[in-house]
Amino acid sequence: MVTLLFLMEYMEEKQLQEYKDNPKTAFFASEYVRVQKELVRIDAMIDNDESMRELAEEERDVLQVQLDGLTENMTAIVKETAVEESVPIAVIMEIRAGAGGDEAHIFAHDLLTMYERFAEKNKWEVKPINDLSVEIKGKDVYQSLAYETGVHRVQRIPETEKSGRVHTSTASVAILPIRKKATIELKSDDIQMEFSRSGGAGGQNVNKVETAVRVVHLPTGIEVRSEAARSQQANREKALQILEAKVEAFVEEEAAKKHAEVRRNQIGTGDRSEKIRTYNFLQDRVTDHRIKKNWHNIEGIMAGEIDTMLSDLHNEAQALKMDNT
Repeated sequence: MVTLLFLMEYMEEKQLQEYKDNPKTAFFASEYVRVQKELVRIDAMIDNDESMRELAEEERDVLQVQLDGLTENMTAIVKETAVEESVPIAVIMEIRAGAGGDEAHIFAHDLLTMYERFAEKNKWEVKPINDLSVEIKGKDVYQSLAYETGVHRVQRIPETEKSGRVHTSTASVAILPIRKKATIELKSDDIQMEFSRSGGAGGQNVNKVETAVRVVHLPTGIEVRSEAARSQQANREKALQILEAKVEAFVEEEAAKKHAEVRRNQIGTGDRSEKIRTYNFLQDRVTDHRIKKNWHNIEGIMAGEIDTMLSDLHNEAQALKMDNT
């Protein structure tokens, strides 16, 4: 019996060491070792002292229950931690001007303002990364903005248009989730990093110190630039975090291409080239082409009043998910 117990201990040593190294389970792991040693002592007593067998077996049953309970606690903690780490705690929002020249750039900035005001209403933290790229952190931020990735189109008369002609312009939005623990690990050999002087506002250090960071993931060609922070180290950390999110999104998109039918049955494919919404100022209407629904009060929407629109998208996505299960 003692030999069998030592075999069990050996077989569990790798997992037990992981529990010891995890601050959340370290105490339970130490208790597990203590109880396990007690079991070894009890088994030895059972083997060597017949008069103590009945009492020892009762104690062994109690210790075994304790051991099983400790195992269940540690397993539950690890699973709960994995769930917490998988839920995005922030997003990187990137907006790019598309077709339409100067009006497209204006529209891209209008979209950024819309999302910033929505974030302000939700008491989310918004940090600039560079022009038209921000980090938004807060409760349920990814769940709220997950379906905003894609091409947004605007139809309106620009302020500079003297003949009253309606212009159509586009801008693309990308929402990249940031998790406590990335689902991929970037290899240092796959990363190229460059430093340069930051541009724009920022005080006397601008254009004097190389604080801006550009990183490239060589296998995919994905590149990221971060220059909003004052220090090179802070920009480096932020650039790598964004790069992880972009590579993760790239890997997920490539995998999803193998399941094209499933993607067509979803609200949005996460593809930046997919036209998802039109903002028609003349008709005071916003149309989402994925769920074929309209909302009015476009001025309010552009001021950040997008709660109803996002809620409708979320509800439709949940309904589709239920239909596909």
